[in-house]
Amino acid sequence: MTAPSPSLDASAHEHPDDRRVMRRILSVVFFNFVAYLAVGLPLAVIPGFVHDHLGYSAVVAGLSVSIQYLATLLSRPWAGNLCDVQGPKRSVLTGLTLCVGSGALTLMAAACGDTAWLGLTVLFAARLVLGAGESLVTTGTIAWGIGSAGARHTGKVISWNGMTTYGALAVGAPLGVVLSDVGGLMSIGAVTMLITAIALLLARRKSPSAIIKGERLPFRRVFRAMTPFGICLALGSVGFGSITAFITLYYGSRGWDHAAFALTSLGTCFILSRLLLADAINRFGGYPVAIASFAVEAAGLAMLWLAQSPWQALAGAAVTGFGFALVFPSLGMEAVKRVPQTNRGSALGAYSLFLDFALGLTGPLAGLIVKHAGYAPVYLFASLAAIIALVMSRVIAVRYGQDNRSQQYASVR
Repeated sequence: MTAPSPSLDASAHEHPDDRRVMRRILSVVFFNFVAYLAVGLPLAVIPGFVHDHLGYSAVVAGLSVSIQYLATLLSRPWAGNLCDVQGPKRSVLTGLTLCVGSGALTLMAAACGDTAWLGLTVLFAARLVLGAGESLVTTGTIAWGIGSAGARHTGKVISWNGMTTYGALAVGAPLGVVLSDVGGLMSIGAVTMLITAIALLLARRKSPSAIIKGERLPFRRVFRAMTPFGICLALGSVGFGSITAFITLYYGSRGWDHAAFALTSLGTCFILSRLLLADAINRFGGYPVAIASFAVEAAGLAMLWLAQSPWQALAGAAVTGFGFALVFPSLGMEAVKRVPQTNRGSALGAYSLFLDFALGLTGPLAGLIVKHAGYAPVYLFASLAAIIALVMSRVIAVRYGQDNRSQQYASVR
């Protein structure tokens, strides 16, 4: 990615050393780690709670996971505007407060579990609040990290923010199973409240980044600029949504144990990919990396579709995570070039909105596939979506890649 003009980066410091930059980045993305730990804790537990304990169908079980992403989707414009106007710190503080509230509602849902409709209603409320909190925290930490470290470190901030995301999911899923075994869903709600409240107190003490002054484009124009990149991101996210929503039930349908480790392998290989290929985007460019990433992801999802043993499914989840890892930053770095820095938060929110849309739609859509064809075809569907994203990325690369430097803002003027 070509670094934005230094004159546009009001918060950049003169040639900071790598260690100082990393401290600034990590001190901010830590809050994203906590938020996604709150997301990961119930991931492997909620489908079983809804399906087995409350007695609802597989479609409702999938919806109980993916409804969180509906709230994330709807709150992205709010998150972006909050970052641009009041600063990313305000977005993070508001998001962490919502995460605390989600933990309280999760605890209440567990307490109401003997009344199925009430337990489900409160659980849905918890998921919606958590989705909004996730949106504000992750958009805020990226914008806060860029503002603290400098815009030339945009790719590094996005990559590390993503590593905390999937690292937290990798840790959170099996930890949530352990907590559930000890104290049920109620213990997950209590731990969520505790860790997010501590993070909220720490975030309040941290210095904010400068708010960039200048003309801001309307959100609809920013959204239009992000749309081609966002569609590819959405298609590539179907696989992740399918794994998080249905991997536990997929394993159960085959009589396999330890489904939470598939989520762990997804997150672990995601992190390994970003660590091992940290310079790939700068060396080869965002578009080639995105195309290669979609190819690897499609192969991993095909492995899940064809799996005949839990180890094959585990390997498929691992390959999927390795391929999906660089999709968001590779396309995201190309996407943010197409708007001014005064709209950085809105651009990140608009781009991420497509991810949320895909994850929100994947649960119920995959539930319908399960109802008519079983669990394995869900991953065939996701693999085909990744292949379509690969083709579209190639088309976008031809359209925007060659003139990106000279027409940085052409698509929004």
